[in-house]
Amino acid sequence: MAETELYARILGIEAPWRVAAVKLQLGQGQIVIEVEHDPDVPTTCPECGQAVPRHDTRTRRWRHLDTCQYRTIIEAGVPRTSCPKHGTLTMRVSWADGSARLTALFEALVIDWLRDAPIAVVAERLGLSWDQVAGVQERAVQRGLERREVALPEMLAVDETSFQRRHEYVTIVHDPKSASKRVIHVADGRGKGALKSFLSGFSRPERAAVSVVVMDMHEPYIQAVREAIPDGDAKIAFDKYHVAARLGQAVDHVRREEHRALHGLGDNRLKGTKYLWLRNPERMSKEVWDDFEALRTSSLRTARAWALKEAAMEVWEHTSPSNMRDQWGMWYDWAIRSRLEPMKAAARMVKNHLGGIIHAATERITNASAEGLNSVIQKLKYVARGFRNRDRFRAAIYFHLGGLDLYPAGITR
Repeated sequence: MAETELYARILGIEAPWRVAAVKLQLGQGQIVIEVEHDPDVPTTCPECGQAVPRHDTRTRRWRHLDTCQYRTIIEAGVPRTSCPKHGTLTMRVSWADGSARLTALFEALVIDWLRDAPIAVVAERLGLSWDQVAGVQERAVQRGLERREVALPEMLAVDETSFQRRHEYVTIVHDPKSASKRVIHVADGRGKGALKSFLSGFSRPERAAVSVVVMDMHEPYIQAVREAIPDGDAKIAFDKYHVAARLGQAVDHVRREEHRALHGLGDNRLKGTKYLWLRNPERMSKEVWDDFEALRTSSLRTARAWALKEAAMEVWEHTSPSNMRDQWGMWYDWAIRSRLEPMKAAARMVKNHLGGIIHAATERITNASAEGLNSVIQKLKYVARGFRNRDRFRAAIYFHLGGLDLYPAGITR
């Protein structure tokens, strides 16, 4: 079999294209496959498909999968057409997608690598520039977003995640009931508009079909759901994780204030104890729990704050739905009488959001999937050593967590 026919079959080159020559360039460590369009076959407009005159021919090159140890390059004279309706356009080729300078099969290889390694590593291993690999990821995400059909799931989970250290965030909406916890929307910031603009893009019946929106107690998200989802206030659920986090912050506030006061008197009992007060007792070893006894049973203000936090978790875990509102009411009265300002503020927060807290507790709804996604996203940031801008960050989230069809047309994995 002639080398031109071999490569034509490998590449799937068919009329009116043909492999004209195969050149081995040992000094450059590459093989160049020259492809040409049959000059006797009329050119067609890539937009309307009508036979139109050839305007001119431009030479283009694409990186393809390596042949053994040699880099493989496809070089082709690609006609440009002169269409009365669409003007001068470059004809499409079967081996590459759009204006990409990598063949579709090579892009698929890059996509496979990107699933397991950051852009810089993939670029180094495949002999590409950082921008080339980033371009593959962006095109893959764009294809995936164009192909997908977005429908609002019955349950939505909303969370924010930090983009950079300077309190910059993106809002993430995902489907917690899907097998992959699929991300369906990423928006800049964490204001009301970040969520409301997404929800408002659906019809009223679609929005009305949403039964639960799980989130933290971030007021802009609450307002967005109230305004965009019919009967939205009754569909909001605040899960245990966020309630515990707010109470933990209040306990730590009490500890820090008390430690400063005690330290001034030469008492350092609270030094280095931060995580003892924040840790779930069920995850403490017997030795740690025993060592913690003297502190937690003491008359310290921090010990009283800790007891309030643990009592709230008991209400959450062990109260029947019919008694939950009464139990939270009694806990609220205790917290308000505690004379611990951080705990009183946390109690008011619970009271103001009690409907969503009870909704989540009685239905055993959690935002654990959002926290899991946030962990994956933070790992992506760490491995990538950060992102240059929000567009790169958004593309990475969609690439890894969007459940998108990323590959060029005609290629599946």
